[in-house]
Amino acid sequence: MRTEERLRDAIPPRTILLVAGVLLLQLGFILSYVGAFHSPSPSGVRLAVVGPQATVQRLDALPDDPLEVEPAASEAEVRQRILDREVSAGFVVARTGTTDRLLVASAAGPALATAVEQVVTQVENAQRRTVQVVDLVAPEAGDARALTGFYAVVGWLVGGYLAAAALAIARGARPATLQRTLIRLGAMVPYAVLSGLGGALILDQWLHALAGHFFALWWIGALLTFTAATVTMALQVLFGVLGVGLTVLIFVILGNPSAGGAYQAELLPTFWRVIGGALPNGAGTEALRNYVYFSGHATTRPLLLIAIWGAAGLLVTLAGSLLHLRRAAQREPVSEGRHAKHEA
Repeated sequence: MRTEERLRDAIPPRTILLVAGVLLLQLGFILSYVGAFHSPSPSGVRLAVVGPQATVQRLDALPDDPLEVEPAASEAEVRQRILDREVSAGFVVARTGTTDRLLVASAAGPALATAVEQVVTQVENAQRRTVQVVDLVAPEAGDARALTGFYAVVGWLVGGYLAAAALAIARGARPATLQRTLIRLGAMVPYAVLSGLGGALILDQWLHALAGHFFALWWIGALLTFTAATVTMALQVLFGVLGVGLTVLIFVILGNPSAGGAYQAELLPTFWRVIGGALPNGAGTEALRNYVYFSGHATTRPLLLIAIWGAAGLLVTLAGSLLHLRRAAQREPVSEGRHAKHEA
């Protein structure tokens, strides 16, 4: 056997293409994570300000637009808007003295709260004033850096797409019958329920990281798991084994760094800031934080987004399977005709 034939026997051309795809995913992983995190800086952080118009204009005119300043009538209004997740922070200028107040909610992301504090402090120092930071909503004791929700979302999404990928490995990426497609989709329902339940037990009952929100954690986790599973199935039906790579691209390479975990959206470069709000990773992280720390305010949009992804994955899986089966049925008469001619 010649060397070329030995190489082809050991590493078929199809395998070379798959390895090349893995290399691209690997490089994409490095580019996405380093690109998102290498130089975090605030941009367009919504800040409600109670104070003179000159202060509002000064904060709103800072270089590179770190703040999006919105005037407010009172400190009570600022507090409520922060708790309702309408703004990220608030600044109240003292009527007497030189010490002003910066209101933040570090449970929404300590990195963002720190970044706003640094920006405001620089402005205050230039005016020979000082700032007192008031944390309205701090992370729970078991969630020191407010990262528990993010890592939980990652776990649920990974579980969903690995379960779907495992079914593909066992019986093929494209189901041979519509019945098999329906069974696979149906199997993901109890799996998602158990996945959400297990995650909630760990977060609430075992580690006490996000205590007191058991049922919310359960069903948000179940929704995320099912969504990841249906999207993975849809991509596998459309693209075969390449669908797994596309799933990794969406949920791992693009979704995780843009989800607002370690660095919130306002601290990320434009590309990651834009896509973060449109992917299940970011939506899940936002929904968990807002439900746990902000009485469920501003959770409708992220939960609806996750549900849309899940429904789209479900519909594409069914439609793609029907199309694949129809094409397979159309090829069968041709194959049978060729076989009969060969026998004759």
